[in-house]
Amino acid sequence: MTSPDTAHIKKWPFLALIVMLLVFPGPCPMVFSQTAQTARVLVLPFAVNAPENLGYLSTQIATVIGTHLEQDGARSIATDPGDPDLAVGSFFDLDQIGRKARAYEATHVIWGSFTMIGERFSLDARLFKRDAPSAPQTFHVEGRSLENLLSVLKTLSGQIGLKLFERDIISEIKVLGNERIEADAILRVVKSETGGIYQDAQLTRDLRAIYQMGYFDDLRVEADDGPGGKVITFHVKEKPVVRRIRIRGNLRFTDEEIRENMTLNTGAVLNIFRIRSNMDQIESMYKEKNYHKVRVDYKIIPLENNQADIEFTIDDGPKLYVTSILFEGNQAFDAEDLKDVIKTNEKGFFSFITSSGDMDRADLEQDTARLNAFYHNQGFIRARISDPDVQILEEEIHIIFKINEGPQFKVGKVDIQGDLIMEKQTLVDKLSITREAFYNREKVRNDLIALTDIYGDEGYAYADIRHRIDEDPDRKLVNITFDVDKRQQVFFEKIIISGNTRTRDKVIRRELRVHEQELFSGKAIKRSIRSLIRLDYFEDIKVNQMRGSDEDKLSLKLDVVEKPTGTFSFGAGYSSEENLFFMGSIAQRNFLGRGQTLRLTGQFGGSTNQFVLGFTEPWLLDTRLSATIEAYNQTKEYDDQYDLSSYGGGLRFSYPVLRDTRLFWSYSYVLNDIEITDFDNAPQSAIDLEGVNLTSAARIALVYDSRDRLFNPSEGSKHSASFEYAGLGGDIGFDKYELETGWYIPIYKGLVGFVHGRGGYVRRNSDDKTLPDYEKYYLGGINSLRGFDYRDVHLTEINENGEEIKVGGEYMIQFNAELIFPLYEKLSLMGLVFYDTGNVYEQGIDLGDLRETAGYGIRWISPIAPIRIEYGHILDQREGEGSGRWEFTMGGAF
Repeated sequence: MTSPDTAHIKKWPFLALIVMLLVFPGPCPMVFSQTAQTARVLVLPFAVNAPENLGYLSTQIATVIGTHLEQDGARSIATDPGDPDLAVGSFFDLDQIGRKARAYEATHVIWGSFTMIGERFSLDARLFKRDAPSAPQTFHVEGRSLENLLSVLKTLSGQIGLKLFERDIISEIKVLGNERIEADAILRVVKSETGGIYQDAQLTRDLRAIYQMGYFDDLRVEADDGPGGKVITFHVKEKPVVRRIRIRGNLRFTDEEIRENMTLNTGAVLNIFRIRSNMDQIESMYKEKNYHKVRVDYKIIPLENNQADIEFTIDDGPKLYVTSILFEGNQAFDAEDLKDVIKTNEKGFFSFITSSGDMDRADLEQDTARLNAFYHNQGFIRARISDPDVQILEEEIHIIFKINEGPQFKVGKVDIQGDLIMEKQTLVDKLSITREAFYNREKVRNDLIALTDIYGDEGYAYADIRHRIDEDPDRKLVNITFDVDKRQQVFFEKIIISGNTRTRDKVIRRELRVHEQELFSGKAIKRSIRSLIRLDYFEDIKVNQMRGSDEDKLSLKLDVVEKPTGTFSFGAGYSSEENLFFMGSIAQRNFLGRGQTLRLTGQFGGSTNQFVLGFTEPWLLDTRLSATIEAYNQTKEYDDQYDLSSYGGGLRFSYPVLRDTRLFWSYSYVLNDIEITDFDNAPQSAIDLEGVNLTSAARIALVYDSRDRLFNPSEGSKHSASFEYAGLGGDIGFDKYELETGWYIPIYKGLVGFVHGRGGYVRRNSDDKTLPDYEKYYLGGINSLRGFDYRDVHLTEINENGEEIKVGGEYMIQFNAELIFPLYEKLSLMGLVFYDTGNVYEQGIDLGDLRETAGYGIRWISPIAPIRIEYGHILDQREGEGSGRWEFTMGGAF
């Protein structure tokens, strides 16, 4: 038995719960019936039967029950503390209850008793209704331990509430009419539940939830009285299933192309909203192809077994092009200037190739932004361009841009204020806006980035740099002020690399230009990412800058997504040098995750067969020294004069000396086997070397390469200077000097200029050595002087029969100039015109004796391989020469 002291201790947590219930009564009550609104309930103190002093529970039990009933919508009537009949622990008969109901004007009276034996307790309660005094309803609940008394009282209050508010219990929930959709799936969205309280409002919400499933055409619910309560039945009528989708009238797209863009499939439940969504998608497909008057309709064909066919009918309408683009309100710039700014253009003669005249809604929206930016970059800071007025007529489209230019503002005073890390004038001189006559928004934004980079490179990673402009409308000037808050210098605390499952950490870290505990540098981060991208090991590289353990520390996290670096490729091509040729290779560019390259390549062509096996270690001994070892076997035919079979190997080293610049040194050891195929036409140097001879040579070269890509670059340059010495033993001895330069210059809107020059000199370096003809210079072909055949620019010598034969020169000069322009950017199709000049010489270079060609061509990065088709016309045609020739080359891995 619990002691009185223990009971006193347990009294306090129960009182705390009572206080919480009174102060935080819970959600607002929901009124379910008129009875709930009018019920006035008097809860009398409960009689307490317990061997210990628990009399305090008498009134507290009554208070809790009254509070619960109030939350459910009843009105609880407070008892009079001075009422002598309501002493704690009193027992009541029906006559007393009736008198109390009338005295307190209560519609209902609740009273009862609490009994506790050991740890177990029970609650017995009665509900008296003044309109039916002879039939009070009884309730009984039990529990264990006083800590659970509050939850047991909640259960008791719930039972009393069901009778008080005349509520029904749901005894069963059924679904009828469903054939394909399982009842469990339907009941999963229903909130009413067996054993719960029947509520009309909740059933309405349940019907709405079932309808929103999208599977039913008709719904209704029935509530019938059953032996244990209400039986709820949901009657459903399922929507038909799509048996077949038909497409009629489509001329521009095939059925399959349309189906690929639809989300509606056979076997799906017929849904009107989905049908309309697919109609919109079909219309979008047609409008993207300039069928802006397309109309799509649908028809539902009912079938047996609750199935239906859907038939889409398409009326393509005419294909419409933009034929007129007008500008209203433009004074400073004429229409042609503005048309060059926007991407949308008018239909032209070659629209079937160039897509001119196509109207793309996304491009059109951007055109407004492009015009705004153009005006703001020309000093018209108040310019406003409205959304374009698109007029879709019967056979064409007209577009009108309305422009309010406003006045043009010049650049006034440019100032930098705040935290300066160098002389103000030095910083101002770095701003490009100071060199502009008129205000240019893009230049100002670029200057913000430039200043941020300058501060970032000094460690101010969180520098806050903003600009403000002050207009002087009278003088038409804009004063620009850059405000700088440099904040605190930041150091790299940690560099975290993640995502690399194959590539070793050190392979990534050695490409980084930033290091832990060093001062922050934004430029170094950019150079690091550029180096990682050029490795071509990763599909994606994400850079996150995270605050470190202190304000002056920053952690750099690199998340990389690796891609396969092993490749197997084969290909075929044709060129004017090799005719038809085949090639193949197998390579691993990240061997064992160490960044090493292992490759085997082969080529079979009309005049050349070659195999090369190579291995490259890009960081020898963990330094920036790169080492490559190669072994190769090659057979080459030289103009039906002689055949050369070479086999040997080489070793090559390179080291970066400046940005985009590497120094190369290599050594090769090659055995050459010369077989004369025509003694009358073969050069004497080849005849002298018939048989096997040895070439032992070393070469040094300095190469700078900043091109943005290898094929069809648009900017950058490549320059090289090299010297090769052969004669470290063996039969061959020569010195070879070569210079080469190439510049890609972006001119305007995809127009690129290319200037290329190359010169060389080779000589025998020892009386007991030989300079072979295949080491001398020839020109002609698609990579030198176009219009001449391969090796068609040469010198001659007289053979024993007094006949002229073809030989190479010891001096060479070559110059190429090209103008490259886009024909169809989406297909990477480029056109070009060119001028080539150059020659080979026996003694010295004579700039007055240069061969000249000019011509035109196209270049295309096709899905199969890069293709070049170019025609060169010989400008200084000589006797016995043709007027020119086509050059063609195609080849690459696929």
